[in-house]
Parts: sequence; C-alpha cells; structure tokens
Amino acid sequence: MPTQATSPLPSTPSRKTTSDTVIVAVLAAAGITSSLTQTLVIPFIGQLPTLFHTQSSVSAWAVTVTLLTGAVGMPILGKLADSYGKRRMLLIALVPLIVGSLVCAVAPNIAVLITGRALQGIATGMVPLGISLLHDILPKDKVGTAIALMSSSMGIGGALGLPAAAAVIEYINWRGLFMADFAIALAIAVLIAVLIPAPAEQKSYDIFDFVGAIGLGVALLCLLLAIIDGGAWGWGSPETIGLFIAALIVTLAWGYWELRHTNPLVDLRTTRKHNVLFTNIASIFIGFAMYSQSLLLPQLMQLPAATGYGLGLSMLEMGLCMAPSGLGMMAVSSLGARITKSRGAKTTLICGALVMAVGYACAALLMHSLVALVVSSVIGSMGTGLAFGAMPTLIMNGVPANEKASANSFNTVMRSIGTSVSSAVIAMILAGMSVHFGGATIPSQSGFVGLLIGCFVAVVAAAISLNIRHTKQS
Repeated sequence: MPTQATSPLPSTPSRKTTSDTVIVAVLAAAGITSSLTQTLVIPFIGQLPTLFHTQSSVSAWAVTVTLLTGAVGMPILGKLADSYGKRRMLLIALVPLIVGSLVCAVAPNIAVLITGRALQGIATGMVPLGISLLHDILPKDKVGTAIALMSSSMGIGGALGLPAAAAVIEYINWRGLFMADFAIALAIAVLIAVLIPAPAEQKSYDIFDFVGAIGLGVALLCLLLAIIDGGAWGWGSPETIGLFIAALIVTLAWGYWELRHTNPLVDLRTTRKHNVLFTNIASIFIGFAMYSQSLLLPQLMQLPAATGYGLGLSMLEMGLCMAPSGLGMMAVSSLGARITKSRGAKTTLICGALVMAVGYACAALLMHSLVALVVSSVIGSMGTGLAFGAMPTLIMNGVPANEKASANSFNTVMRSIGTSVSSAVIAMILAGMSVHFGGATIPSQSGFVGLLIGCFVAVVAAAISLNIRHTKQS
C-alpha cells in the first residue's frame, strides 16, 4: 500500500481580507467565462468550412472537441484538487483556457483552431472546482446562494454569450472573439491569484491514479464520440456500434481497477451511496432537458417566417431574445438557497425539474409567439438554475470532505453525458422530420416535438429525485 503524506488541517481557515461578495463575484465570473467558451463558435460555425477551406464534418469538431476534453478533464482536475488544493488547481485550469484562446485567435488552419478549442474545453472543470472552493471558504449562511449562482454560471454564460459573440462577429471579426476570451481569462487568473483565499484543506499527496485517468478518458471518449457522431455515421454502423462496445468494455475494466486501487480517481464506493447515486442519475436527465432548450428554441426563432412556424430572427436578434434566460438563472440563486435551507436540496431539485417541464410545455403550446418563447425560455432556465444549485449541495453532503471536488466534478460529467445524449437525440429528430424550403432542408414543425420530449425528461428527473433521502445540510 502506498504511503500517504498529508498536511495538517489548521484549526482556523486561512482567510484574506477579501469580502465574501468579491469572492463569489470572482468565482462566478470564472464560471461564466468557462461557459462562454463553449458557445463562442456557435454564431459562425456555419462559416468555418469557408473560412478554413474544409468540410463541415471537420469544422464541427470545433464544438465537439470542447465537450470531449471537458468531460475527460473534469474528474482529473477534481481529483488533483482534492489532493493538491482547489485554489491551486483552479489557477492551473485557467492556463489551457488562456493558451487555447490565443491559439484560436491566431489559428492559420482548422487543425490549429481545433487544437486551441481542445485546450479551452479543459477549463470546463473550473465550475465544479469553484463550487467546492466556495463550500470551503464561505460562511455557512452564504454557501447556498453562492453555490447556486456558481452552478448556474454554466447556463448564464451560454445564454449571455450568444448575443455577445454575434455582436463581436458582426462589428469586429471572429478572431476578436478569441482575443476577448484571452484577455478575460487572463484577468480572471490575476483576480483569483490576488483576491481568492486558500482554504484550510487536508491535502494528501498520494500517487496519482494515472491508469484510472486514462481508463476514464478512453471510456468517455468512446461513449461521447458514438453519441455525438452516431447520427452522421449511422446508428447501426460498425463505427458507432464498435465505439459503444469499446466504451462498455473499458468502463467495466476501469470500474474493476478503481474498486481495487488504494487512491482511485473516482471512489466508486462513494458514488454508490444512495443520495450520490440518485443525484448523479437525475443529473443526466437534467442535463438532457437543459440542453434541449438550447438546441430547439434558437432554431425555431431563426427559421424563416415564411414557413408558418419560424420567427425569422437574425443570429443577433435570437441571441438577445435568449439572453433573459441567463438572467432568469441568476435571479433564482437566492430563492433556491432559501428552499434548500428550509426544505432541503432534494425539494429544490424536484422543484427545478418541474419548473423546467412547465417551461417546455409553454413553449410547445405557444411556439408561434416570440413573447411566449422568450417567457418559456426564462421559465425553463429558472428551473435549470434551481436544479443546478441543488445538485452540488446533495453531492457534497454525501461525500467525505477530502472527496468534494472529485465527486462534484464527476457529477458535472454526468450532466455532460446528458447534454451529449440530448444533442444526438434532438439532431436525429430534427433531421428525421425535415422539409425542403427555399432550396435547403430545414426542420419541419413536427420536428419540434423535441419540446415535449424535453418536458417528459424533466418530469422523469423529478421522479428520480423523489428517491433521494432528506439529509441534514452541511
């Protein structure tokens, strides 16, 4: 058995003079910056084949690769944070975002751009790290609201990023997007280094589980590739089936290794605990429901009005109409914290899932009205904000103190799997229910049955959450 070196736990937290409000603001800004990165290329993804003289199937990797590196990087960053310190790993996670943004800004070809995007994707792990850090350094009475805001930052950044990115592209150029991201990420790194205190942590310098990290990375790579590209390859194609089989085999082998390793990347015994298990399962469905709205409503708003169901908005107009949804997520942070404090995080999660379902139902029934769609997106995002704020609390209340970061990162991976499945399912539905219009193939009105699917999945998430046991909040 390898020896384990630990640093003693101080009797009082190491705090700087930074106010709690500033700490929350800086870490929330880091989370929003991370999520902004995910949506940077969406406004001009259709232009990439022309800009770089490549095929659309190749340029699509500018989006796909961030999902893959983010999913693989999150549990690794989380484990390292539990061992070497959350603040330290948060700063380290910013390095690939800074470098990747600069690489993208000067990219001469699509291969370099995809490389930069892969580096940027690693920074997705900043959100669960920030949540765990807030849990450690803030006073107990302020943790709930702060965690809810930080957890919602993924959706807030995505919602606010669309109009911002569209405006920069329209009035400057696409390279300016990445230069702005570079400058913001650099500023966030300086703010964290100067203003964020290091918490009192029991740090353990065990031998890192490289085999576990590689195994989980390969398993997630195979699974997400099959889900993301299965529609293009064909769900019955040898490539898709082979990847699903490989994902299953590698996952089983990885689980066998993790259960026998003295310092596993992911402690599967902890993830099997009742509340942690059901929260992770619910997270997959919440991730699916959340991403369905992001995929469906923008398309519905931008389809030509001549179709009879599209609203004919430009990319910038659509982004401005979706921006209030990010503000809705931010607005429910304190409400979610109050519900969690009085009724428990389980209740907050159930309420969030049901509010998401209401938002989808409204959108499905009133899809011909722009005002109704904007209101529906806000309702759905408020539900997402409630759910996202509750899940980290449930996870961190169910694991030991020295596993908070890794357990929270693994929960975020579960959400990522949900969003990837959502992307594949919605794309398959829209492609299967399409019509020819103006010389192009576009989704038909019946293709937006995906709104009802999102409603159903949100209700399933609420039903799964009923199995979570009420526990004392920590």
